[in-house]
Amino acid sequence: MERPVRLATVSYLNTVPLIWGILKGEQRPLFSLDLAVPSVCSARLARGEADLGIVPVAEVWRNRWDTVPGCGIACHGAVRMIFLLSRKPWDQVRTLAADSGSRTSVLLSRVILARQFGVEPEIQPMTPEAGPMLDRADAALLIGDAALRLDPARIEEQFGAQYLDLGQAWWDATGLPFVFATWSGPKPQQWPWLAEAFRASLDYGFAHLDDMIAQESARLGFDAGLVRDYFTRYIQYKIGPEEQRGLDRFLTYAGEIEHSPQPVGQ
Repeated sequence: MERPVRLATVSYLNTVPLIWGILKGEQRPLFSLDLAVPSVCSARLARGEADLGIVPVAEVWRNRWDTVPGCGIACHGAVRMIFLLSRKPWDQVRTLAADSGSRTSVLLSRVILARQFGVEPEIQPMTPEAGPMLDRADAALLIGDAALRLDPARIEEQFGAQYLDLGQAWWDATGLPFVFATWSGPKPQQWPWLAEAFRASLDYGFAHLDDMIAQESARLGFDAGLVRDYFTRYIQYKIGPEEQRGLDRFLTYAGEIEHSPQPVGQ
């Protein structure tokens, strides 16, 4: 191998099990790793500054990139990392303040609002702070670590808002898993060993689950029990046929909203 494969991976808590072996295990020499928010990872791939990344599925779709099978970020119901908040009835939402870190989450919110409530709000990119977002827009989308910092039991008390966990909303509407991101890039077939290496990195992570939880709960200031639940209950890391069905359904619905996902944060 002439050089390590350059990876652009997201910096959220949900990616940690996928990259634990790459960070600390036998996979380390195979890769160079650069952490960023999802939209920045996608931009680096598009500019040729990275070979592969954990890419939001909306970006895989838009760019017609190929996916390494087997691993990714998905959920079977509540996901705890994507909340849609509103002080208005859902069918009255006309503006949506969006954390622009993930275009897939923005597109999922548009699909849910359009299909279940018949509204297509204007997207207003904003810093992910629920209060200011709701002061300026009818609804607010928070994802990743910003969403994890919210206590669902206190959202109504704190912000005077109702909320949807979009993983649960998708499951309720379709009965299918939702896939948020996959290992993807322009030409992953150059490295036929990638699927095995990524699975080994994930397996290494779960073999060191207590170490992951201790490090990440201390780093982010989260309760260790929440981190454990997040890794073992909310997020699904194996991508199989049922997850692919959910992804195919999402892309069909997305295509019904518009030919390609709406750019956010550009």
